[in-house]
Amino acid sequence: MTATPGTTTVNAAALALGDDALVLSHRLGEWAGHAPVLEEEVALANIALDLLGQARLLLSMVGDEDELAYLREERAFRNLQLVEQPNGDFAHTIARQLYFSVYQRLLYAALAADGGPFAGLAAKAVKEVAYHQDHAEHWSERLGDGTAESHERMQGACDALWRFTGEMFEPVEGLGVDWQGLQTAWLERVTAVLERATLTVPEGPRSGGWAAGAGRQGLHTEPFGRMLAEMQHLHRSHPGASW
Repeated sequence: MTATPGTTTVNAAALALGDDALVLSHRLGEWAGHAPVLEEEVALANIALDLLGQARLLLSMVGDEDELAYLREERAFRNLQLVEQPNGDFAHTIARQLYFSVYQRLLYAALAADGGPFAGLAAKAVKEVAYHQDHAEHWSERLGDGTAESHERMQGACDALWRFTGEMFEPVEGLGVDWQGLQTAWLERVTAVLERATLTVPEGPRSGGWAAGAGRQGLHTEPFGRMLAEMQHLHRSHPGASW
């Protein structure tokens, strides 16, 4: 059986937000047993679990959460291309987390204030995301303003992932958000963090070269297919099994 997402605007928005959280949760979970230090093993696992909890609530607004997670094909996912990018080294993971958590915190704060269908969920989740953002900012500054090698790796990660950030500010059907204002606030916050980290803000929004991806339309980057196959393997291998 293939899960069929709902078609209302609320369902469309819940699917987009839920897929963001689900996919990034899986990516962070890939660090289990591989994090550079034990403390980060625990921290990344906790962030992954927070995101998984958000994903479950959001996907359950659309339909059966297990079917939506494990039985959809690649083109049916509506997550941002940013969150599906491979972990790479630790710097890449931190840059990805910085870009996304600043965006997610601003978005959830706006949703919590608007009193719409996502207000309750967003008001609770924004407290979790505040920790995710603080964690990412701390490591961005520590790596950027650390050794010559850590600085080089962090700058490279920020540069490599920057092209995926434009998609975050493409309007999502069902979310009445000031996307331009969100983009401005995001850029200000991220710029401040990178400057404290002695890092250079990558070229893009300031030069008119900020291209948006098409993950929201079901078009994903090549690494996503491999990640999805791994994530769905067990469920698809044992259909109907109970544990």
